[in-house]
Amino acid sequence: MAAAASCSTSTRSTGSVVVAASRNSVTSFQRRGPRASGTDSGCSRLVSIAGTRPSVRNGQLLVSTGLPALDQLLGGGLAVGTVLLIEEDKYNIYSPLLFKYFLAEGIVTGHTLLVASAKEDPADILQELPAPLLDDNCKKECDEDICNHKTESNIKMKIAWRYQLLPKMEARPVSSSRFGHYYDVSKRIPQELIEASKWHGFFLPEKISSTLNLEPCSLNHGYIKLLQFIQNIIYEEGFDGSNPQKKQKNILRIGIQNLGSPLWGDDICWTENCDSNHSLTKFLYMLRGLLRSSLSACIITVPTHLIQNKAIIARVTNLSDTVVGLESFIGSEKETNPLYKDYHGLIHIRQIPQLNNLIYDVSDVKDLAFKLKRKLFTIEKPRCCYNLQNRTRLCGLIRV
Repeated sequence: MAAAASCSTSTRSTGSVVVAASRNSVTSFQRRGPRASGTDSGCSRLVSIAGTRPSVRNGQLLVSTGLPALDQLLGGGLAVGTVLLIEEDKYNIYSPLLFKYFLAEGIVTGHTLLVASAKEDPADILQELPAPLLDDNCKKECDEDICNHKTESNIKMKIAWRYQLLPKMEARPVSSSRFGHYYDVSKRIPQELIEASKWHGFFLPEKISSTLNLEPCSLNHGYIKLLQFIQNIIYEEGFDGSNPQKKQKNILRIGIQNLGSPLWGDDICWTENCDSNHSLTKFLYMLRGLLRSSLSACIITVPTHLIQNKAIIARVTNLSDTVVGLESFIGSEKETNPLYKDYHGLIHIRQIPQLNNLIYDVSDVKDLAFKLKRKLFTIEKPRCCYNLQNRTRLCGLIRV
């Protein structure tokens, strides 16, 4: 009887809980009250920042690179507090596009920009950013491209069933309110968007024109001035977190162009035994220290094909979190290779960060093909196909 009474009591208590839950329309998997806003504490404050989202793998806050296909390859986006290193192509034609996509995404999402260059004035770089593509126009471009691809694929061999299970690249446009946008390389970003954005420019010829009173250091003057400039922006505007921002929290997007080139006063590109004691590697080490404790993300382009000492390239790679290499077909044997006739180059995923670990993550797909069309810069996965009829393996690039 006692057991029956206790059982009935527990049944009644459970029933009352269910009734109360249904009355309040709140389940055990829902949060009571309104959702956490930017004024709440903890991780919810970071999630509320415009143009960001948490990683589904480790909860790390991510920003878009401006190229949704590249975001997908990097595990969802570029992690805040990390460095993305882009190895420039031989003639520096396609690497500036990725650099400008990153900056254009910052303007569209309302992030603060910091543009550093020794070649071009940052104000001129912003004027050349691609215009955001509206969802309807982007859908039209994608549909036309898919239709053309289907026409070509009807003539080619069908893919083996095992390769149909591989993940596909994102080809559809997303809403302007979601993570990541598409851009039209044939048009320039509207001037009103640039005027409404907040940005800081670092043009090396203007910064080193004044007399420098610096103590002896292994870093050259250009790197020292750039580190000081970045540090001042991070601490003065509260991106470090120690000095809370007065308004809603924001992300600082840092873009550094042609780092390590002779324009920065570095000699690693013309001699194997440089006298600067590897200023570039020490600069990257100090830069990562600034980024790790701040709400900022950095993209750097480096002409690695000009660096004579391969050991320096290895150190630069190890000091970067994410490394992407661009290989152009211009002037190479692949330009006339029929396997690559529909593409302009390859993207090599060298390194993906494994945060809070001593090792780096390895991407499932390391080499991808890219094509610059009239409006869009597209990335496509390379695949190996099998001819099931004659059992002859054909290596090619199949569009997904």
